[in-house]
Formats: sequence, structure tokens, C-alpha cells
Amino acid sequence: MDRHLAPPAQVQVELWTLYFDGSLMKTGAGAGLLLISPLGVHMRYVIRIHFAASNNVAEYEALVNRLKIAIELGVQRIDVRGDSQLVIDQVMKASSCHDPKMGAYCKEVRNLEDKHHGLELVHVTRRYNEAADELAKIASTRGTVPPDAFLRDLHEPSVDLGPGANAETSAPEPTDTVEALLTAAEAMAVEQIPQRPSRPFNWHTPFLNCLIRCELPEDRAKACRIARRAKSYVIYGESKELYRRSPTGILQRCITIEECRKLLEDLHLGACGHHAAPRTLVGNAFQQGFNWPTAVADAIELVCSCHRCQFYAKQTHLPAHTLQMIPITWPFAVWGLDLMGPLQRAAGGYTHLLVDIDKFSKLIEAQPITNIYSK
Repeated sequence: MDRHLAPPAQVQVELWTLYFDGSLMKTGAGAGLLLISPLGVHMRYVIRIHFAASNNVAEYEALVNRLKIAIELGVQRIDVRGDSQLVIDQVMKASSCHDPKMGAYCKEVRNLEDKHHGLELVHVTRRYNEAADELAKIASTRGTVPPDAFLRDLHEPSVDLGPGANAETSAPEPTDTVEALLTAAEAMAVEQIPQRPSRPFNWHTPFLNCLIRCELPEDRAKACRIARRAKSYVIYGESKELYRRSPTGILQRCITIEECRKLLEDLHLGACGHHAAPRTLVGNAFQQGFNWPTAVADAIELVCSCHRCQFYAKQTHLPAHTLQMIPITWPFAVWGLDLMGPLQRAAGGYTHLLVDIDKFSKLIEAQPITNIYSK
């Protein structure tokens, strides 16, 4: 029977979406980023630039920093959208770079582009980039950063622009360990989909150590990542269980890898399972109040290894004809009849039950009968 099985479906790389924008005002320059994960989670970033920069430099700084972080976090496909026609045309080779600074930034973006499996740059109008534009204005005006946004300060350009590029001296690093990690080299809090072979056995142990014991990994990049992502987690209950705060504010219980496998198998193969697609499985698990970072990867692996899903993958499950709806406009216009039986003979010789249901008011009427006639 194995020779009749359909070949395993190819795992599609998840596509992330990035909106970026730069801003230059009298108070300074800044950039704003809006990153949307494949699960629809919106992550906002505010970048304050503390050196002499033009509006185009601010645009490039937003793009370069975001691509570097995407590489560190393992984002393979990303759709970049911005309202700067100059930056998009220069990166897409639609126009040349006459300014040496623009050429240095453009070269750096192209070098980072080679490290992605798929990178698309699209120019959008300002009305479709309002979220990133608002964050960029907050950064350039040195305004109050929203509580759901992450802040980073740049004291020097991301690329070598030659002598005299820095107009301001870099501020000293904070002495506090956690604060230094939060303002160090960027490792922004992105709910990435890590690869299966390299994920830890108990993934929430670093977050428990950070929130309970204030302990961080020795590696600086990992410590930055854990410290930033720990903002979305809380400790609840006497047993000190880890919960993640969803974008809607609902607390989701964090489970281990073994528990998530059992949960996905029950949703996919259990009594009420209907062999759904990976994204549907993840949505059902999250709606039940559970969360873990490798949800999509685990669901894809389960579906690709399911014998029944591979065997019936090519069969069409849609109806041959379009369903015809019966309009229900007023009470007692449409009735539903159902015949139940044969039942145990009751007093009077009744063996069947005729049930009438009004489709509008849901009124139910039942009549016992003794015989079934063809009329």
C-alpha cells in the first residue's frame, strides 16, 4: 500500500511582513518598524538615531537594522514595504546611487539580501504605512514610547560612512546588567519559528530563570533575546507556572514539547479530530489557552507524517454542486419533518414518532403514530 501514498508535502517557508519608515525633525532623526509575524502578531520598534543623519539615512538605518535582526532570528522570507521611493529604487537597481553614503547603505542591504531565502521590497503609499510613520515620528521627536513598542538607540551608523559621520558622542552603557542587555546589540522580541533540530528540550526554562532568579545566559546575544522576549511572559500561581500574554491580553499557558505533541495529536487524530491543516491546528490550540514557540513547525511535521493525510491529500472534498440555500423569511414558512422509529411499542400501539420543526422560530411539534403509510 505504501507505493500508493502521495509524496510528502513540501514545507512552505513562513512569510514575514515588514513596514519601515524614517523621520528627520529639529529634535533629531529616528526610524519606525512594524513587523508582522506569520501568525498575525504585530511587533513595533522605535529606533532613535543620535548621530547626524538625513531622512534617507534614517530610512536605510531602519531597513538595515531590521534585516540584520531577521537574520539573527532565522527569518528566511520577508516582505519589506516602505514609502521611500528612493530607497526602494536604489535597492532594486532601478536608479543609481550618486551619494557615497547612499551607496554604502545600498551595498549593505544587498549583502544582507543574499542571506535570505526570499526578500521582496515593495513601494507603498504613505497611507498604507501610517503605523511605521507614527513610530518614526515618536523616535525623531523623542516622544514617549508606547508600552507595546521596543526602543533602541543608535549612536553610530550601521555602515562605515567615513570620518566625521558621528555628530554626537555615544552615551555610556548602563551599569545594570538587565538594562545593558536591553539596550545592547539588537535582538528584538520576535516570535520566530525555530528549526526543529536545534530547539531546547524545555524551552521555557530560560524565561523562568530570567523572571524568577534574574539569571541570563552567558552568551550576550542570547541574553538580549531572552531579556526582551521575557516582557511578554508572566509568572502566575503558587506553582509559578509560565504564561504568555497574547496580543489580545489573554494569558496563555506555556506547555512543554511533550505536552504540545500530545495536544496536537489529540486535535488532529483524536475523537473530534478532522485532520485539519497545520495553521488550523495551531489556531485551535491557541484558542484553548496554550502556547509554545514551535507551534507551526510541530503542526507541519505532524501533518506531513500523518498516514491518512498523505493518502487522501489529492482527493477533492468539496461538493460537486453549489449548495442551494432555502430562504427563511417568516414563521411557519419552512418546516422540517423527521420520522423516528421503530421504537419500543408504547401504550396504544405507537411505534414511531413524527417530529415537525419550524425553521424560523425553532418550534417543535411531535405526533406519535402506529403505522407508516406511503401516502
